[in-house]
Amino acid sequence: MDPLSQPPEVDTVAYRDVVGRFPTGVTVVSARSPQGVRLMTANSFTSVSLEPLLVLVCVRLTARFHQAVVNAGEWAVSVLAADQEWLARLFAGRSGDAELQGDLRADPHADLHAVPHRLGPRTGAPLLDGSVAALECRTVAAHPGGDHTILLGAVLDGAVAREGVSPLVFCRGGYESLAP
Repeated sequence: MDPLSQPPEVDTVAYRDVVGRFPTGVTVVSARSPQGVRLMTANSFTSVSLEPLLVLVCVRLTARFHQAVVNAGEWAVSVLAADQEWLARLFAGRSGDAELQGDLRADPHADLHAVPHRLGPRTGAPLLDGSVAALECRTVAAHPGGDHTILLGAVLDGAVAREGVSPLVFCRGGYESLAP
């Protein structure tokens, strides 16, 4: 028996309801690749290790962001604040990601005026202004994870951006905030 196969009695709707009760932080992960700049809302982000500094993010195989982040090899993570739900929704499009318009290979600032950001000094990937914290990472491993790829990233840089601000949280199918 394949250890990854699900027993027939596991109901995927019930499973989603159960795991949806686990509150998660909300991030926007960005990458700059030959395909351009891509951003994706992700709540499947977590710290993995302190020695060495490692994080992981899970990316759906069918998302346009998938190939871009795999090709880039480096990416950035913006941990969203409670007042940034609009950004979470913007980059959580039906395809699971969004792309910024314009030829960002020739002009890294093309058409980014609608999304306040700065480019990460280590990766060149956008870091969203107003986020609670930000990290820049380099992919050190990619593992299959069902309909996702699990990207393990070495942390290149990171900082807390806003003190005393509630983070954005996703739970029970909706956005919420925590008290600062």
